[in-house]
Amino acid sequence: MRPSAVPAILLAALILSGCSASSGAEDVLTPVPSRETTNAITQPSGPIPAAAVGDPAPQASPPQEALSWTGQVPEPQALVPADRPVGMPMPTEKPVAMPMPSNPAGNAMPDLGARPPSRGQIYGHRFRDAKPINFGSTSPRKLAVHGVDVSRWQGEIDWETLRRQGANFVYIKATDGGDHLDPMFKKNWRRAKEAGLKHGAYHFFYWCRTAGEQADWFIRNVPKEANALPPVIDVEWNGESSCKRRISPERVREKMQVFMDKLERHYGQRPIIYTAPDFYRDNLKGQMLDYPFWLRSVAAHPSKVYPGRKWLFWQYSGSGLSDGVDGKIDLNVFNGNESDWHDWVASR
Repeated sequence: MRPSAVPAILLAALILSGCSASSGAEDVLTPVPSRETTNAITQPSGPIPAAAVGDPAPQASPPQEALSWTGQVPEPQALVPADRPVGMPMPTEKPVAMPMPSNPAGNAMPDLGARPPSRGQIYGHRFRDAKPINFGSTSPRKLAVHGVDVSRWQGEIDWETLRRQGANFVYIKATDGGDHLDPMFKKNWRRAKEAGLKHGAYHFFYWCRTAGEQADWFIRNVPKEANALPPVIDVEWNGESSCKRRISPERVREKMQVFMDKLERHYGQRPIIYTAPDFYRDNLKGQMLDYPFWLRSVAAHPSKVYPGRKWLFWQYSGSGLSDGVDGKIDLNVFNGNESDWHDWVASR
């Protein structure tokens, strides 16, 4: 009958409608690049240094970050087909029992699983100083774990020799402001790691740039590495800087907080504050008590220059001398013994 054609027409219309709806769903799932921009990702006025390290500028869907494995990801062995005949293989010869080694002394076999993990060798202090200071009974030489901080000004470094001289850790200049990368950072970071030094990066804070821009620049250039030391913010007054601003103490701490919060969220470690006596006196005395401090004090013990301030690292010389480095190098020491150091590193 003629009315029987109506369901067929309706069926065809539904099929066409389904195809159109399916096409629309794909359009919805297709990511559309965002047109939104912020000051934090504004391109710097100068070219980005060719020595940039780490991931490129953030994209809409950043790739997953590799920490230590950079080669081809191996296929899980359980999924690799074995090249063997199907069924139970039959031995071609009668198996021979392997004799157990004798133990004439009657000693029990060692429990290899009970051995504590290696905590790494601590190298003793062998540095010299072009301008030695007599610290008396509070000499940094009485502390066990010494280290250095470096930048482009140290040039090419023999890292293996430097470590044997007593550098158990190193902080490496990475960035300053919102557009400068130390040209030796990438090489120093890689070579220090290869030599087995505990290593971290520091940022020289620039008071004429926003804190967010500076944090983004540091994050862009410093790898997020599982065993790296906490990042450091270097805050001080620098008479040689092109930025001559001296903002209020409240504004100083506000900018520092923005920078440090962003780094802590990204790296998962609370940043360390490096500072010098005059800047500390003007801005940080009695403040930020829940942050670890790295204090510069090249003429007296930190307890005299920063009374009441707890500290993690002490920079006790800016005129150190060491095999493996041409010229002078900053010398530092950790506040604790070897066991304290191992415990602190393990907690990172």
